[in-house]
Amino acid sequence: MRDPKIFTISPCLPFAGTLAEGILHRYGDDPINLSSLQVLLPTRRACRSLREAFLRLRNGQPLLLPKMAPLGDVDEEELILSGTAAAKGVAEIPPAIPPLRRQLLLADLITSRDREIPLDQALKLAIDLGKLLDQVEVEGLTFDNLGSLVPDAYASHWQKTLAFLEVLTAGWPALLANYGCINGADRRNRLLHAQATLWSAAPPRSPVIAAGSTGSIPATAALLDVVSRLPQGMVVLPGFDLAMSEPVRASLPTTHPQYGMAQLLHRLDISANTVTDWSTIHCSQILGAPPSRARLLADVLRPDATTDGWQDVALHGPESIAGVSLLECSSPQEEGSAIATIMREALETPHRTAALITPDRTLGRRVATELKRWDIAVDDSAGIPLADTPIGVFLRLTARMIVGNFAPIPLLLALKHPFAAGGLSLGAFKTLARKLERRVLRGPRPAAGIEGLRRHLANLTAKHSSPGDGDVANFIGLLDGLSQQFVAISGRGHVSLAQVLQAHIQFAEMLAATDIQPGAERLWAGDDGEVAARFIADVAENAQLDDSTVDGSQYPAVLEALMAGSVVRPSHSLHPRLSIWGPLEARLQQADVVIMGGLNEGTWPNATDIGPWMSRPMAAQFGLPERERQVGQSAHDFVQLFCAREVVLTRATRVDGTPTVRNRWLERLVTFLGKDIQLHRRQDVLTWVHRLDAIDGASRPIEPPAPCPPLSARPRELSVTQIELWMRDPYALYAKHILGLKALDLIDTDPGVADYGTFIHQALEIFSKRHASGLPADALQELLGIGREAFGDALAHPGIWGFWWPRFERIAAWFIKLDDVRRQNLAMLHAETRGALIIDAPHGAFTLSAKADRIEARQDGSLALIDYKTGTVPSWSVVQSGFSPQLPLEAAIAAAGGFAAVRSGEISDLEYWRVSGGDPTGEVVKFRHNASEAAAKALAGLKDLVARFDDPTTPYPAQPRPEWAPRYSDYEHLARLQEWEAGIGGGNCR
Repeated sequence: MRDPKIFTISPCLPFAGTLAEGILHRYGDDPINLSSLQVLLPTRRACRSLREAFLRLRNGQPLLLPKMAPLGDVDEEELILSGTAAAKGVAEIPPAIPPLRRQLLLADLITSRDREIPLDQALKLAIDLGKLLDQVEVEGLTFDNLGSLVPDAYASHWQKTLAFLEVLTAGWPALLANYGCINGADRRNRLLHAQATLWSAAPPRSPVIAAGSTGSIPATAALLDVVSRLPQGMVVLPGFDLAMSEPVRASLPTTHPQYGMAQLLHRLDISANTVTDWSTIHCSQILGAPPSRARLLADVLRPDATTDGWQDVALHGPESIAGVSLLECSSPQEEGSAIATIMREALETPHRTAALITPDRTLGRRVATELKRWDIAVDDSAGIPLADTPIGVFLRLTARMIVGNFAPIPLLLALKHPFAAGGLSLGAFKTLARKLERRVLRGPRPAAGIEGLRRHLANLTAKHSSPGDGDVANFIGLLDGLSQQFVAISGRGHVSLAQVLQAHIQFAEMLAATDIQPGAERLWAGDDGEVAARFIADVAENAQLDDSTVDGSQYPAVLEALMAGSVVRPSHSLHPRLSIWGPLEARLQQADVVIMGGLNEGTWPNATDIGPWMSRPMAAQFGLPERERQVGQSAHDFVQLFCAREVVLTRATRVDGTPTVRNRWLERLVTFLGKDIQLHRRQDVLTWVHRLDAIDGASRPIEPPAPCPPLSARPRELSVTQIELWMRDPYALYAKHILGLKALDLIDTDPGVADYGTFIHQALEIFSKRHASGLPADALQELLGIGREAFGDALAHPGIWGFWWPRFERIAAWFIKLDDVRRQNLAMLHAETRGALIIDAPHGAFTLSAKADRIEARQDGSLALIDYKTGTVPSWSVVQSGFSPQLPLEAAIAAAGGFAAVRSGEISDLEYWRVSGGDPTGEVVKFRHNASEAAAKALAGLKDLVARFDDPTTPYPAQPRPEWAPRYSDYEHLARLQEWEAGIGGGNCR
């Protein structure tokens, strides 16, 4: 054993502040010596923290700081200028291959091996292969013995996996050599080894301190070994347990927080008892958590084999958890609100800082959103995936819009994005987009492409023109002009990735342009715009170098797969006193209030993923470290954070309704403490959260709606179908005819039962009107041809062609056969005939209108009224009761001569023709009672109804008789039925 200078800083002290204090104590008297000092830290963020610590200790006074650098960033120029053998080696180290180029090249190797793998899937596999490459090279391994890993005892699919990994063993090294590059992890290892070689051969004259690293990477551990041997070298470990006995240290599992540092000392051939407390030597005056906190946690996390040495919990004393609070919430939403409230509370004290540390990025985003309640903007150190930023979403949506052939939903998502303007003002563009949506895109999907939109609009205009159709047609023309080049290139099949990307960006910039600002200025501004611009430039450059091609239909998925590795991080901190960090970013950081969020098993620590390439035994045989080593690193992070001065531990007891489990360290802590020492519970925070969202004053139950509009607003003309609605649901009639509200069709829906009924009615109407005097010789074929016209573009839908059209064919055959028989006794046939009847009422004349599906004027002078039904036929008891009065009221109009084209006469029959196309195909359901009496009764009932609602005090109640209410209503949400039907307001229940 040797006696190097190895130190540690207790987890109960702020690492950066204590390190800076010790450096100033030792070297601060001479500014020159201090500036010549080199400090190696794990991350750039740790370097910033140390600089800030120096400034705090000197109260902001100017200071020549030591040279600080992350361990992975070796100064190549210094190595080259050293004049040693290491210099030559550094000069010969090839550059690292850019990550995006590596992903594209690996994907190309994958698709070359298996042509059936789509490029987007190959790009995702390339990411996983890249992770395996990095892991192997970080550990200093090679793929030489890969073929011997799968004995016959293993499952056969592992043989296939190893055969697939020949991409790495055969093609990849040659491809790297061809480009004159090496993997990034390999290059970092070589540079670290070169630095270690240089310092071994020519130790620097100035002091070198390596602080905060646990040496988990072999190349880093080797450099720490060299630093520890330098004449003026020092290694400062974070949170090394000086009190741990050697038997306990010898039995540490890989999941223990001290395991990594124990392995480092073993590698350095250093005894644990030679490690010195840095703060003791330099007389630290920095305030931290009580030392008993670390001793408590060390006892709690003892290896299972040594728990017989557990001390009595009472010996630790309540001071060990002074400043530690536990907050268990009912849901992630409540947890996010509670954490945001705690962070807001911290701002009440001047200069007080607070930080949320969590591996749950969703929780971090939720907290950042909750803080906006107080106009507080906080950035998440992990950043935002480029794909989720406004520019990333816009690029993804525009690609889907074009490749999706202007399908309604992708089209509207792109057009309604805030960036979309199409060279117009934002207001004008959004107005046109809404017109396009309501006129063309709601209901069944139009045919594909711009021409499909134009044809659909033309068909709608031919049936019923609208004043805005010209604006919509011009808007479709605008989209056509902007997208022609992108449409042409993406529709070619296999095309150059660089070309389709260029066409996409040109289209995106044109679509983003306004009447006063070019699209490029809008898209590429801000942090996300800069990252997106670099990403596009990298993809374009690498696609051209590698001559990458892509199937045009796969382009959106390829773009998203390439975008997956890009993250947008703010160029500056959004708030000086509040932070959101991941566990990695939080290392060596400090805050007055540390909130550890998402402390559930499976979240912190993350579930160990063995990866898709090797089983655990295979990985162990290959030489890769156990995945549980990551749990040990997470445990070390937990200990360091738990020993902050003020800590709040939070978790959600349920996620998506499923109970959760405390993470292993929190559960062990709570179990160890038992009833002797209780963690402080921050239930007051939950009270604040609930009060923030509470409604002032007592809740007031609502009554069922019963509006009483003035008589002047009440309708004076209704159709027979609306009379049925009036009877069953007066409130729906009020909303439709008085408020003028009409439900919009859903977007991109398959034609449903209602559309099918419309197609059937239209086909039978056209056929019957065209042949009112007699059937043609080829009646069935002509009806089928008319049916194709009526169905129109809907026949392109698989559900219509495969299900509804065969039913119509059966209906047509049944209808022609029945019509041939019926016409033998007819004098005239009237199809879809309009009629009306004026009724005297207290407030003035009321007009009843109707459009009869079929009226047969028979040779005996009587009339038969027929209503086509593609769905359920109402029972005659319901008809007689007045809740399905359509046919009797049509009979009343006919008896009074209200159908101008139909001579008046006795009503002989009322019939429903049920045309479902099922089993049976069709059915004639006759009214078995006197039709004239039924008509008179229905008319009398209508007069009473009109008279009752001509009283200004008569309301339009929501479902006065729920048993007769329609099965579906477009206005239930407007009437808020679910509130009062549940008994809140004492209303009726269906």
